[in-house]
Amino acid sequence: MGKKRGGTVGAASGAPDADAIGVADQLHSAAIHLLRRVRVGDAASGLTAPRLSALSVIVFRGPLTLGELAAAEQVRPPTITRLVRELEAEALARVRPDPSDGRVRRVEATAKGRRLLQEGRLRRVERLARDVQALPGAERDALERGVRALQRLLDM
Repeated sequence: MGKKRGGTVGAASGAPDADAIGVADQLHSAAIHLLRRVRVGDAASGLTAPRLSALSVIVFRGPLTLGELAAAEQVRPPTITRLVRELEAEALARVRPDPSDGRVRRVEATAKGRRLLQEGRLRRVERLARDVQALPGAERDALERGVRALQRLLDM
């Protein structure tokens, strides 16, 4: 991958070049493995993966409608309705009328839900931090530059 980037016929036509495809393939694989590694501690939350995922969206993007939550989670409305009921039963989320339109109902996290999610995030970050700390300094620096590049990629 030490080849010069850009300037290829594929890049000019909008199709990714071979270098970009190789990097994207490695990034995809690494992202999946990294997520699996840090999710190990999620069992401590006591929630199933679907409930934890929905709660995460509610905490970080909410309050939102059931339809918005279903779209974010890529599930059908009946599935999200069931998940929200389960989160409500555990006092992790609540459904309230929209302040500007009482016909619209929005899901929001409770303080307990936000706390549970933040504790889980802390477990994930600490797990990952131990791995990062074990890297030699030059690799940690390279990883930091890579994270900044990923952030720019996500902003595109």
